[in-house]
Amino acid sequence: MNRRSLLRQATAAAVLPVVFGSLHLAAAQGNASAFRRVRPSDPAWPDQRMWERLNREVGGRLIKVETPLSVCRNAPDGASCGDLFKELKNPYYIGDNVALTQTAGWVDAWESQPSVYAVAAETASDVVAAVNFARDNNLRLVVKGGGHSYLGRSNAPDSLLIWTRRINAVALHDDFVAEGCAAQQPPQPAVSVGAGAIWMHTYNAVTTEGGRYVQGGGCGTVGVAGLVQAGGFGSFSKNFGTAAAGLLEAEIVTADGEVRIANACTNPDLFWGLKGGGGGSLGVVTRLTLKTHELPSFFGAVSATIHAFSETAFRELVDHFVDFYADNLLNPHWDQIVNIRPGNRLEIRMAFQDLDRQQAEALWQPFFHWVNGSPQDFTYQLTPRTIAVPARNLWDPVFLKTHFSSAVLSDDRPGASNDNIFWSGNLAEVGHFISGYESLWLPASLLQSGRRGALADALFAAGKQWPVELHFQKGLAGGSEDAVSATKDTAMNPDVLDAFALAIIGGEDPPAFPGLPGHQPDLEADRKHARQIGKAMSELKRLAPGAGSYFAESDFFEPNWQTSYWGPNYPRLLSIKKKYDPGGLFFVHHGVGSEEWSADGFTRLSRG
Repeated sequence: MNRRSLLRQATAAAVLPVVFGSLHLAAAQGNASAFRRVRPSDPAWPDQRMWERLNREVGGRLIKVETPLSVCRNAPDGASCGDLFKELKNPYYIGDNVALTQTAGWVDAWESQPSVYAVAAETASDVVAAVNFARDNNLRLVVKGGGHSYLGRSNAPDSLLIWTRRINAVALHDDFVAEGCAAQQPPQPAVSVGAGAIWMHTYNAVTTEGGRYVQGGGCGTVGVAGLVQAGGFGSFSKNFGTAAAGLLEAEIVTADGEVRIANACTNPDLFWGLKGGGGGSLGVVTRLTLKTHELPSFFGAVSATIHAFSETAFRELVDHFVDFYADNLLNPHWDQIVNIRPGNRLEIRMAFQDLDRQQAEALWQPFFHWVNGSPQDFTYQLTPRTIAVPARNLWDPVFLKTHFSSAVLSDDRPGASNDNIFWSGNLAEVGHFISGYESLWLPASLLQSGRRGALADALFAAGKQWPVELHFQKGLAGGSEDAVSATKDTAMNPDVLDAFALAIIGGEDPPAFPGLPGHQPDLEADRKHARQIGKAMSELKRLAPGAGSYFAESDFFEPNWQTSYWGPNYPRLLSIKKKYDPGGLFFVHHGVGSEEWSADGFTRLSRG
């Protein structure tokens, strides 16, 4: 008898009456007042005996959550507080602490606050027990894996947390066939990943050790499950598609406490919803199986920072780059980021695959030759550099520490694994406090010859006010046929298929916590920055009215978020939500079905 059958037998008697009983209670209470989840101050909050029973059910893995910030409340200038804030720039420390999130908060939006209790799940049965307990006792439930949600979706005070960090096994398959799909799908190489695994460890297992490639995220400490459910982009998405497009199968615990398999043949509606429908809305994913690809010969990068001596010269530089990108880089080989910054600065941080160094340098030579031809207008703050490495080495900790030590940082805790590395370019966002953050998919139609000037004008105008990041890997226009086709069969806003880039404009501070003496954000400055960010993004929105944005990287205050994140796919997602979670157990900010709840997820406002 398999595990799912055992779990069904163990829970079915309790689950069915509770599900329908809870729905009846919600409806009955809705006649008189809004349906509310319970908080610790409420009489209906579970008593200690009930928590002890849950602890036994999960093998002693229930945690009474305590915040590490208490050392700063007691002594803001003390050595312990200083040590803590040093560790808050270590993503591995944050990820291994049940009380913390990788983002400290967002001005006037949310603050990182710990749950009351957490189940440090190690198996799907632990998740089942936690889901049943939360549903039966009308608790606010939250799920955290990597904890990288900018919008605070893995954070909720007065809640029960399902913490999947310890479900992190990675297993490679030579001939994977999804359950129930033997007649429809040939065996194929794949990797199964626990929901709590992060991408740096997954890449190391799949690429360094296994010689294959799996499409995941660029930031190595992001959780695998959260990224896939959001849609998910990485450095080579133009060629390999989104992370969601590579999903072959998922194991998920739904609101009724059932462990379900979701793939193209079994629960296909749920499977589709998990591919970009946003994590935390449909259930708790415990395992994912993703397609793997043959490695190209090389991965590489081109970097440079160009400073223009005047606004006129900078406008010309932006215009020239737009032309160069449209004519030479809009293809499956090229991804990553170019920043347009105040002070007339263009930062190039582009990545490539399946080219060697000489091919990449030859492609960029005309662009840099043009810059070099006007020394009166331009200078390099970072001299152009092209590198290419054997693809198998890109996430190899030993190789990176030996040959590119400045590119990576290590987990500095005593006894930490040597594999715990992260890109130094991601340091600023570790523990950050966000002042504002907006994104917009820029349609490829803006690269038509007659519209490039308007695009350059808008980028120049926005970049004068606040740094503009063009994430070319987060738009699939120019991508491979396979990448576009596979991503089309996901829940994401179809705008991503026609976009050449995701424009991101955001601001952040070092780790800071409102109300924490000596470590509070400057809220007035952050509000000013948020207004500037909005003003800068308005330049691009005028150019692309109605364009969508990305669920995982967008404005907390996103208007019309259902359309912005999912476009015409939202009604289908909502119907899947109502089928598998009719009682609304799973809630995240601006997640599917969240319009029926108060902003904190505690009070049900309506039943759609």
